[in-house]
Amino acid sequence: MRSMAMDQGAGRTSGRTAVEAVGLGKRYRRRWALRDCTFRLPAGRICALVGPNGAGKSTLLSLVSGLTRPREGSVRVWGEAPAGASARVRIAHLTQDKPLYPRLTVAETLRLGRELNPGRWNGRCAEGIVRDGCLSLDARVGTLSGGQRTRLALALAFARSPELLLLDEPLAGLDPLVRHRITALLLAQAAEHGTTVVLSSDLLAELDGVCDYLLVLGGGRVRLAGEVDDVIGAHALVMGQRRGEALPPEIAAHPVVEAQLSARHFTAVVRRKGPVAAGPWETAEPSLEELLLAYLRAPDAPDLIAPSAEPVSAPVRRRPGNKPGIPGLPRNGPPGPAGLRGAWKSPPDSAPRTRHIHHSGKGAAA
Repeated sequence: MRSMAMDQGAGRTSGRTAVEAVGLGKRYRRRWALRDCTFRLPAGRICALVGPNGAGKSTLLSLVSGLTRPREGSVRVWGEAPAGASARVRIAHLTQDKPLYPRLTVAETLRLGRELNPGRWNGRCAEGIVRDGCLSLDARVGTLSGGQRTRLALALAFARSPELLLLDEPLAGLDPLVRHRITALLLAQAAEHGTTVVLSSDLLAELDGVCDYLLVLGGGRVRLAGEVDDVIGAHALVMGQRRGEALPPEIAAHPVVEAQLSARHFTAVVRRKGPVAAGPWETAEPSLEELLLAYLRAPDAPDLIAPSAEPVSAPVRRRPGNKPGIPGLPRNGPPGPAGLRGAWKSPPDSAPRTRHIHHSGKGAAA
């Protein structure tokens, strides 16, 4: 399913950086909403921004769009401060409440968008999105359904011709059919215009096949970041019959993200240090939803920042034993248990690959 997003090569600009954050932090009175967040988002990606409530997703989007200023660290958009005039016109930010004027008609809303964005307004794009959704130009915004309001808000966002589009829970509260149509619209517009998209969503099952980049927040820090295929490929889902009080030592030899033990079975998501040893268990590649749920249910699991998410401007740390020219990984947030952090290790070329079986992960824990 991930091939849908990967096929959008026409909109991808290789080598460019859309967003880069180094030591980014934001504090509200006594509480840190974000702390020591370091990551890089390459241009042309559709990035899923995932995390539990209160993880700092909306705060991060506000910092990237320039609506708020960081308390510490820095964030750059296209190499510039997001609050600057040159960067601001390249960013469109659709907040969760989708602010629109309820007394204006659809036509008046589009006209207002054109007047507020001189020189960058793509009227044909906006009108096409509205027309494809069968929205009446004479209808008042306050009478539109949730899906229609989302479509109108996306029409305004894409008509600004943004290079970076930030979407905060755009699919929340929509029925499955409307979510499918809005997702198809998002993919088509992003592919046509080469837009970099950051999509915040709690609908984990619907991110697979839509997003090709991943950014997971937890406890105000970055816990997982990188290309979706790379991040998933660094993990394994292991399922088998339980024969003791703990996981088999061959499985526990790998960093365990999450383990579910029932009376007769076990299911574990592990970060592969190499090939998973064969045994009386089944090894598979986790789906994106399974991987995200494992990290969300295990807040103390070690973080993992893939090479594609390493900031270019951040100081590079090298770890003992690394080959020349292979950098260590930046760290995010306070140390985890026993000092474990997310050193990236891709599976060796000679390692036998696991069978790529998407498992629901539900039956083994029953």
